Amino acid sequence: MAKPKFGVVDTTFSRINLGDIALDELRKFGFRAIRITVPGIKDLPVSAKKLIEEEGCDIVITLGWVGGTQKDLLSYLVLSVGLVMVQLMTNRHVIDVTVHEDEAESDKELMKLAENRVREHVENAVKLMTYPKQLIREAGTGQRQGSEDAGPLMR
Repeated sequence: MAKPKFGVVDTTFSRINLGDIALDELRKFGFRAIRITVPGIKDLPVSAKKLIEEEGCDIVITLGWVGGTQKDLLSYLVLSVGLVMVQLMTNRHVIDVTVHEDEAESDKELMKLAENRVREHVENAVKLMTYPKQLIREAGTGQRQGSEDAGPLMR
């Protein structure tokens, strides 16, 4: 099997450089990516689709940052629907990595959550493309990206 081709799309709206974190993590696994940066989250779906259709990416990781207002949450809903449509139209996975401004009490906590979430989602994308059976072994284990795992419920 050929080495998978990764795409990364990030935004200028993010408060930290999520794209650099994703590229750094991909390098740790021996992969490179084609990167596009767009203004905001509603721009992510079309760029993900372009990376798949025009650049031949096998999988795309989108990196978004959502503010804390009702308008921001509606934009996130639009993003989510758009990314699902891209996946269905292209038959390719788009791993959505989104950080919500209201997920942490302090900027320091938010930065830590964001970096961990990006790195853990990149690891999941690598597993999905190269070691899918690893994900099967992790099924039902309560994995959470960016924060502590919830853990499995015991029978």
